[in-house]
Amino acid sequence: MKFRVGSLSITGRFRDNNEDALFLDPKQRYFLVADGMGGQSAGERASGLAMELMPKRLEQQIDFAKSSPDQVVKAIDDAVAHANFEIMALGELDAKMHNMGTTVVFAVFAGECFYIGGVGDSRTYLLRQGKLQQLTTDHSLTQALIDAGTLTVEEAATHRYRNVLYRYLGSKDGGTGTNPRQLKPQPGDRLLLCTDGVTGGATDAKLAELLGLKEDPQVIAEKIVKAAEDGGSKDNITSLVIFVD
Repeated sequence: MKFRVGSLSITGRFRDNNEDALFLDPKQRYFLVADGMGGQSAGERASGLAMELMPKRLEQQIDFAKSSPDQVVKAIDDAVAHANFEIMALGELDAKMHNMGTTVVFAVFAGECFYIGGVGDSRTYLLRQGKLQQLTTDHSLTQALIDAGTLTVEEAATHRYRNVLYRYLGSKDGGTGTNPRQLKPQPGDRLLLCTDGVTGGATDAKLAELLGLKEDPQVIAEKIVKAAEDGGSKDNITSLVIFVD
């Protein structure tokens, strides 16, 4: 299985610095996107730390050709827990970093299978045969209310607590397991890993339209970012697109 990848991360029109971060494994075995939070430079530090620490743990603990599914999941959870611990520790040691945190979303390819999941409200989408599916679940207050049946999806889009997370890296529950979804990729599949800066400005219908274009993945990643920016996104915007050939 071979992949083609494109990515773009921008500050956007409403922020002073970019607290998003991404990591592309040169060997295309794993892909990571993070969205930092905490004000000033703290969010940038948290997302950068996650992108620094997680790859090291993944490469130490996964044989991408031979590891069993249980071993892959354990390694992913360990990498997330390690990053969560270090972010929390730095937040305690440095007053400027107090309460910093970051989301993370990942796609790890091992044993001919993707393992997809995350912590926070960054997302992974799959476009397969023209149909768009969200593969991750937001760890947000509004999603919890939707799951409880007390809030509709339409109400959640404008809810005043839509950006409040109950799990992220840097929180007590941030390292308690990711329960990744396993996905056997098919030729023609297109994956999108993105921060909420994308979903805050581009609808699912728009994402499906752009992911379906007969363009290079880098061009599509750039068009997704532009669509989110033009759609009124008020956050940093990061898009990572994977084509399965």
